[in-house]
Amino acid sequence: MSVRRIVTVSAGLSTPSSSRLLADRLTAATERSLGDRGIRARVRTVELRDLAHDVMNAMVTQVPTGELPGVLSDLAEADGVIAVTPVFNASYSGLFKSFFDVVDQGALDAVPVLVGATGGSPRHSLVLEHALRPLFSYSRALVVPTGVYAASEDWGADDEGARELNERIERAGRQLALLAADHERSGRDPYDEPVAFEDLMSGLGT
Repeated sequence: MSVRRIVTVSAGLSTPSSSRLLADRLTAATERSLGDRGIRARVRTVELRDLAHDVMNAMVTQVPTGELPGVLSDLAEADGVIAVTPVFNASYSGLFKSFFDVVDQGALDAVPVLVGATGGSPRHSLVLEHALRPLFSYSRALVVPTGVYAASEDWGADDEGARELNERIERAGRQLALLAADHERSGRDPYDEPVAFEDLMSGLGT
């Protein structure tokens, strides 16, 4: 079974956070869709609040330290990225922006990215189009057509509201899975994901 690497980035500041909840649901939808295609997802979930000091240090010194180098390395090797931020002042959070400011230029070139955001009011949903999509387009990422915004009221929505949010999540997950399935990282090591021994033997007679 082939493998695709998915890195999920959540910029939620509280524990638990609605941003992490949305990130987890988008990740699960992507995993399911990849599984339907016979592809296994290898997921790393990154909580930016745990990296806040490392991110700020890297902004000042231009040298990533602590856990940040490993996260940046995984991001550069990703076949797909899920990026979710809370909305502050009608835009992404400062921590979210600072993290992607320290990502190497070109690391997201042609990488599929699914954008998501959470906020208190549905009127902030346009943050997906006027802030998040331009940010990743500037990085030359492939932003999936469907972004997902979840307002506070969506989490306690009635059956229809919950169904609409779930449909957006599933559609976005399918779109990311489709792009990630076809993504080829530059310099992919052909021995990085060797075929399992049982798969090699499955076509041989006894």
